[in-house]
Amino acid sequence: MRIHRLDIEAFGPFATPQHIDFDQLSAQGLFLLNGATGAGKTSILDAICFALYGSVPGVRQEGKRLRSDHAAPGAEPRVVCEFSARGRRFEVTRSPAWDRPSARGRNGFTTQQAKTLLREREAGSWEEKSSRNDEVGAELSDVLGMDREQFTRVVMLPQGDFAAFLRSKANDRLDLLQKLFGTQRFEAVERQLLKQAAEATRAVEENASELKLLLERVASEQDHLNLPAATTPASGKEPNQDSGHESGWGPGQDPEAWLAGVEAEVKAEWKRRQDKAAEAESVSTRLLEQFQEAQERSLRHGRLGAAMQRRVLLELGAPRAMENKETLGKHRRAAVLSGQLEAVVSTARKFEAAAVRAAGIREKVGEAGLDAATTDVALETVKAVCAVVEARLSDEQRLEAITDRLATMRGDLAEHQASAGASASVLEQLRVDVSTVESEIQPLEPLAGELTELEREAVGAAELVGIVARHATASRELDGITREHLQARTASQDLRQKWLDVRELRLANAAGELAAVLESGKPCAVCGSEEHPNPAEAVQTALSLAQEEEEAKERFEASEKALESIAEQLSSAAQVLAGLVAQGGSVDAAEAESKRVSAHEAASAARKAAGELERLRARHEALSKRIALVQQEHDASVNAAARASSAVHLLQEQCAALETELAGLKDGFPSLRERLEALMAERGLLQAAVDAERGLEQAKQACEDAAASLEKALAESGFVSADEVRREILSPADVVGLEKDLADFEAESSRLDELFAGEDLVLAAKEASVGELPLAEDELAESKLLASNAADDARAKALSAGLAEKSADTVARLAKEYRTLAHAGREPRNRAHMLAELADSVRGSGDNNYRMSLNTYVLAARLEQVAIAASERLVAMSDGRYTLQHTDAKAARGAKSGLGLEVVDEWTGQRRDTSTLSGGESFMASLSLALGLADVVQQEAGGVDIETLFVDEGFGSLDEQSLEQVMDALEGLRDGGRVVGLVSHVGEMKQRITNQLQVIKGRHGSSVRIAEAVPV
Repeated sequence: MRIHRLDIEAFGPFATPQHIDFDQLSAQGLFLLNGATGAGKTSILDAICFALYGSVPGVRQEGKRLRSDHAAPGAEPRVVCEFSARGRRFEVTRSPAWDRPSARGRNGFTTQQAKTLLREREAGSWEEKSSRNDEVGAELSDVLGMDREQFTRVVMLPQGDFAAFLRSKANDRLDLLQKLFGTQRFEAVERQLLKQAAEATRAVEENASELKLLLERVASEQDHLNLPAATTPASGKEPNQDSGHESGWGPGQDPEAWLAGVEAEVKAEWKRRQDKAAEAESVSTRLLEQFQEAQERSLRHGRLGAAMQRRVLLELGAPRAMENKETLGKHRRAAVLSGQLEAVVSTARKFEAAAVRAAGIREKVGEAGLDAATTDVALETVKAVCAVVEARLSDEQRLEAITDRLATMRGDLAEHQASAGASASVLEQLRVDVSTVESEIQPLEPLAGELTELEREAVGAAELVGIVARHATASRELDGITREHLQARTASQDLRQKWLDVRELRLANAAGELAAVLESGKPCAVCGSEEHPNPAEAVQTALSLAQEEEEAKERFEASEKALESIAEQLSSAAQVLAGLVAQGGSVDAAEAESKRVSAHEAASAARKAAGELERLRARHEALSKRIALVQQEHDASVNAAARASSAVHLLQEQCAALETELAGLKDGFPSLRERLEALMAERGLLQAAVDAERGLEQAKQACEDAAASLEKALAESGFVSADEVRREILSPADVVGLEKDLADFEAESSRLDELFAGEDLVLAAKEASVGELPLAEDELAESKLLASNAADDARAKALSAGLAEKSADTVARLAKEYRTLAHAGREPRNRAHMLAELADSVRGSGDNNYRMSLNTYVLAARLEQVAIAASERLVAMSDGRYTLQHTDAKAARGAKSGLGLEVVDEWTGQRRDTSTLSGGESFMASLSLALGLADVVQQEAGGVDIETLFVDEGFGSLDEQSLEQVMDALEGLRDGGRVVGLVSHVGEMKQRITNQLQVIKGRHGSSVRIAEAVPV
C-alpha cells in the first residue's frame, strides 16, 4: 500500500486547505516530518488513519473534536487520501460529523452527519464506488488487508509502545500480539475442547451412575431373598474410577465376579425352594386324596338315605296322580271343541250388531231425502260429481291468489307513485344548494392555495426578527470587544516600547560602566585601543537597570497574555456575528418586524380561508353524494311504479276469465270448496248404507256356518251336547296345576330310577350291605384341617420358589445389562480421559510443564518470527553486537511461559534481559522490533505490500554513531522499495534528510510545506 496524496481542510490544527504530495516527498524514498511542538505532526498521521478507517488512533478518538477550532464557521472538515494497493488506485474522502451554522436553527447550528465517498481510477477516470460508511469500510478493509489496530502498528510505528512491549511481561505481550495476529480462533479451539471434555465427562458419570444403579438393584434382589450380603458398595470404588468396572466392589473384588457369585447364589436358592415346594405339594396331594375319599363316602351314603325317603313319598302319591291324569284327558277332548263353541257365540253377536247398524243408517238416508232402496246407484252419481268439482279446486285457489296479489299490487303502485314525487322535490332543492356552495367556494380557492407558502414566510419572518435581535446584541458585543482589543493592543505596544527603551538604556549604560573602568595606557576590553578619547558616562547602576528591565518585560508579557485572551474573545464574537449575518441578521429591525406582522396577517387570512374552504368542500361532497343517492331512489320509484301498473292490468284480466269459468260449477254455493264438502257428506252417508247392508248379509252367513260346524264336531267327539262339553272344560289355572302335579310325579319317578341306577348309590348300597360305613363328623373335620394346612404350606413354598425364579431371572438380566453397559462405557471413558488431558494441555495446565496455552503457543511462534526479522535490523543498527531472541524458558513460580524475549550480546556471547539495555540501545531494539513486527504482520495479513511507513519520535536518545547505524538501517528499508517518513526534532536528521514535510504553527492554525533542502 502506497500513499500518493493527502488533502486536509478544517481538520485538527489545519484551518485552511492543505495539500501534501507524497509522491514528491517519496522521490528519494526517505523524508522527514518535522515542526514545532503542537504544530500538528501527529494530526497528519491521524488524517491518514481517519481517511482510511473513519477514526483516529488511541485516545484521540475519544475526544471527538476532529474539526479545527481555527476554521471559519461554515468550513466543512474534510480529508482526502489517494493511495494504491493490490495494483488498484483509490481516492477516499471523509468528513466527520460537525455543527454547521443554520439560518433557522434555534441555537444557530445544525448537526451535519458524517460523509464518506470512495472512488477508484479505472481506464484513466475516477469511478464512484460507494458513499455509504459501512460499504466503504468493508471495501477498504478488504483492499488493505488490515484493521485499524494492525494498520497503526504496521504502517505507523509508535516507538514508545514498542519500548514498553520490549520490556513488558508475557501477559502484556499476549494482549498486543493477539490483537495484531487475530488468534481468537485458537482460543475458540481451547473452549471447544474444554466443552467436549466436559460433555465426555458427563457421559462417563452418567454411565457410572447407571452401572451403580444396576449393582444396587442386584443387591436389592439379594436382600429380597434373605441371602447373606456380599461386599457392599460403601467401601469400594465406583465403577467409573481408574480401572473402571473391573475393580468396583471392595478391595480387589471385580463387580462382574460379584455379579456372577450373586447370580449363582440366587439360582441355587431357587433350586432349593423348588425342591421344598415339590415335597410339600406331594404331602398336600396325599392328604387331600384321603379327605376327598372320606368325604365322598359320607356323601354317597347321605344321598342313598335321601333317595330311599323320596321313593316312599312317591309311592304314597301314585293314586292321586292317576285321578289327575284322567281329568286332564277329558279336558283335552272338550278343549278340542272350544273353538266351535266360541265361533257360534261370536257370529251370533256380530249378526245382531250388523242388523242394528243397518237399521240406523237406513233411517239417516231417509232423513237426508235420499232413496234408501237405490243407495248404490246414488253413490256412483255423487262420486262422479265430486271428481269434477275436486278437479277445478286448483282454479278456484288460483283465482283467490290472483285477487290477493291484485290488491297488493294496487297498493304498491300508489306507494311508488308517491315516492317518485317526493324524491323529485328533494332533487330540485339539493341542486339549488349545490349551486350556492359552488359560488361560495370559488373566491376562497386562490387564497387557500397560498397557505403553505404564507405560513413558511411567517415562520421565516418570525425567526428573522429573533436573528436580527441577536445580531444587534452580537454586534454591540463585538464593538465593545473590538474597542477593548484596540485598547489592549495599544497598551501592550506601549509596554513593549517601554521595555525596549529600558533595554536600550541598559545597553547604553553598559558602555558607561565599561568606560568607568578604563585606564590610560591600558587596552580597551572592547576594541583593544590604549587611548580613550571620549569615554561614555553611566546614568544608573547595572543592577537597578536590569531589575527595571525585568519588571518592564513582565508587564509587557502580562499585557500580551491579556491581549491574546481578548483576541480569542474577539474571534469567537466575530464567528457568532458572521453566522448571524449569514442567517440575515443585518436586516433593519423595523423592516423585519413589519415583514413579520404582514406575513402573520396574510397567513392568518389564508388559514381562515383554508378552513372555510375545507368545510364548504366537505358540504359540497356530501350534497353531491346525497343527489346521487336521491336520484337513484327516484329512478327506482319510477321504474317500480311502471312495473306495478303493468302487473295490475294483467291480473285484472286473469281474474275476470276465471270467475266466468267457475260460476256454473258452484251450483248456488259460495264456493267450489263448500259444494265439494256437501257432496262428500252425501257420498259418505250413501257409502255407509251400502257397507251396512253388505255387512249384515256376511254376518248372517257366518252364523249359519258356525252352527253347522259345531253339530258335526259333537257327533265325532262322543259328547251328547254343547253343555256337556262346557262342563268338562277346566280353567287355565286348574289345567296348569294338574299338569304340574302330574309332571312332577313323573319326573320324580324318572329321577329316582336314574338315581338308584347310578354308581354312587349302587356302591353305597354295596358298602352298607358289607358294613363299610362313613366316618363320623369330627373325624371328617380333622381330615379336612390336615389337608387344608398341607395345601397352604405347598402354596407358600410354591410362591417362594416363584419369587426366587423371578429374582434369578432379574439378576441374570441385570448382570447382562451391566456387562453390556460396562463394555459400552470403556470407549467413552478412554475418550473422556484423552479429551481432559488434551483440554488441560491446550489450556496450559496438566502435563503442560511450560504452562503454555494453544493461543500462547501460536503467538510464541509468531513472536519467534518477529525476533528473527527484528534481529536482521538490530544487527545492522548495533554494529553486529545485539540480536533479539525468543525464549520459551519456564517462568518462575508456575507463571505461564512462551512469550519471553532476551537480547544476545554477540561480543560476549551472553544472553541478557531486555531491561538491561541503555536508552539508545532500547530505542534501536524497539525500532527493530517494530519493523520486524510490521514485516510479520504484513505476511499474516495476506501478503499486502507496505510501501509507505511512518516512524515516530525517539531518535534523540542516540549518539552520533548509533544514529548513523539506524539511518543506514532505515535507508535499507528505502532500498527495498519502501517510502519511510520519519517524525523527529533531531538537528542531525534535518541535515541528513533533504526531503522534508514541515508543519508550521500559527496563531490562526497550522500549515504545511514541502522543502527539498534544509532551510537556512
